[in-house]
Amino acid sequence: MESSKGLKWRKQSLKPIASLASRREVEEESKNGQKPAEEEPLSPSARLFHEPTFNVYVIAIMGCKTRILPDVVKANLGHTLLRHPRFSSLQVMDERNKGEMKWVRTQVDLEKHVIVPKLEPNIESPQRFLEDYVHNLSKTGIDKSQPLWDLHLLNLRTSDSEAVGVFRIHHSLGDGTSLMSLLLACTRQTNDPLALPTVPVMKKKKQEKKDDDGWFWRIIFMLWSFFQLFRNTVVDVFLFIATTLFLNDTQNPLKGPPGSEFNPRRIVYRTVSLDDIKLVKNAMKTTINDVALGITQAALSRYINRIYGGNNKDEGAIETDNLPKKIRLRSTLLINLRPSAGIQGLADMMEKDAEAKWGNWIGYVLLPFTIGLRDDPLDYVRDAKATIDRKKHSFEAMFTFSIAELALKLFGVKTASAVSHRIFCHTTMSFSNLVGPLEEIGFYGHPMAFLAPSSYGQPHALMINFQSYVNKMMIVLSVDEGTIPNPHRLCEDMVESLRLIKDAVVTRGLT
Repeated sequence: MESSKGLKWRKQSLKPIASLASRREVEEESKNGQKPAEEEPLSPSARLFHEPTFNVYVIAIMGCKTRILPDVVKANLGHTLLRHPRFSSLQVMDERNKGEMKWVRTQVDLEKHVIVPKLEPNIESPQRFLEDYVHNLSKTGIDKSQPLWDLHLLNLRTSDSEAVGVFRIHHSLGDGTSLMSLLLACTRQTNDPLALPTVPVMKKKKQEKKDDDGWFWRIIFMLWSFFQLFRNTVVDVFLFIATTLFLNDTQNPLKGPPGSEFNPRRIVYRTVSLDDIKLVKNAMKTTINDVALGITQAALSRYINRIYGGNNKDEGAIETDNLPKKIRLRSTLLINLRPSAGIQGLADMMEKDAEAKWGNWIGYVLLPFTIGLRDDPLDYVRDAKATIDRKKHSFEAMFTFSIAELALKLFGVKTASAVSHRIFCHTTMSFSNLVGPLEEIGFYGHPMAFLAPSSYGQPHALMINFQSYVNKMMIVLSVDEGTIPNPHRLCEDMVESLRLIKDAVVTRGLT
C-alpha cells in the first residue's frame, strides 16, 4: 500500500499528460511576451520518445548533506539550466507541416518547475516516503504546454542525506549521458567552489615500439582484427533483426508482460564501496563495467534461482540449483553515438552561450546475460569481460541506429516506434553504468551525498543503473512491482554478490 502521509500534492503533478502545444498557442504567447527564437526540428530519436509505448522520463535522485534552500536553487537555475535551449523550449506540433515537431524557445515560469511539497515534520519512515513519492511521480507526466522537466525539493532526512532533490526530465530532451553531464555542469567541487567536477577518463594504452621485422605479424594482426569486427557486426545485426521479428527471451521471473511501460515504477537503491569494485577490477585486470556486469549476472542468478525454487520470501537457502538448463536473458543497452560535449563544454554553453553538441543519437546493443549458479564467483566477472570485449569489436550500435533511422524515414515514426518497442518486448531488462565525479560536489551550494539516476516509461519491468560518486557506487533499480514485488531483495542480492566476488579475490591472494 502506498503511503501519502505528510504530503500535499500540487495539482500540477497530478494532471494528466496534456497534448503537445500547437504553433498557434506559441504565436499567441509571443504576442504577450518573449519572442520565440529560431525554431529547430526534433531529432528522430527525440520524436520516438513521444510515442505512447516509449514515453520515457529520466529520474535523478540527489541526496544532499544539508537542508535545501529553494530560493537559492531557483536563483541559480536561471543562470545555468534555463540557458540551455532544451530546458527553456516547448516541443511544438507544426499543424502546417504534417505533424512536424520543433523546439521553440519560451518564457519559463520556475514556480511551475520547482516543486516544494509541504511535509509533516515527523514522518515515520522517510526512506519509504521517498520511494512512494517517486513511485507517485512515475504515474504522471509533465504538462507538455511547458518545457518537459521539473525539480522536486524535499527537505526530508533519510539514512543517507539531510534532504533530497528529484529531477524529472523527459527523455526527448537528451540521452542519459548528456543529461548526466549537464547536471554535473550545474555543480561545483565543494573544496573549490569555482571548479567543475572531474570524471575518470579512459587511459590510452601506450604502443610499444616494435622492430621493423615485425611488420608482417602486425599486418596479420590487423587483418584478423578486421575479420573479427566484420564477423561480430554481421552476427549482431542479424540477431538484432531476428529479435525484432521473432527471437524472444526465455520467459523468466524478471520479464514483464505486454504493457509494462504503462505501469508505475518502484525505484530503490543501495550504496556499495567503489574501492571494493576497483579491488576486483585490478585483481582480475578488467574494467569497472565488467565487474558491474559480473555482479549483476550473479545477483540475477541468485534471485531467479530462489523464485524457481519456490522461495519468494526474503529468507531461505538458495544453494540448490533450481534454474533451467538454458535461459536466454538479454539486456537492451542504449549507446549514445553523438560525441559528448563534456562537462566543461556544457558549462561554457550555459555561461558563455558557446555551442555544444547535444541530442538523442542512440544505437542499440543487445547484451546477453549468463544465468546460472557458479562454484567460482569470479566466473561471473570472467563471463562479463568476455561479453563486453566481444561487443567492443562490433559496430552493432552504429548499424542498429542506422536501421532505426531508415525505418523512420521510409515508414514514419509509428513504424520506427513499433520496431523499437518489439526490441524491448523481446528482451528482458535494461542496464547502464554511468561515470560520476571523482570529488565531492555541491548543487548550487548544497553538498551532495549521493546521486541515483534511473527512469520510467520503458517497456522493461526491470532497469539496473550503476552510478559512481567519489568512492561510492550506487546500484539503482527501477521495477514494475507487478513483475518484481520485492526489489529490495534483489538489491540485497547485488550487495551480497559483490561481497562474494571480493572475498574470492582476497582469499586467493589475487590482490
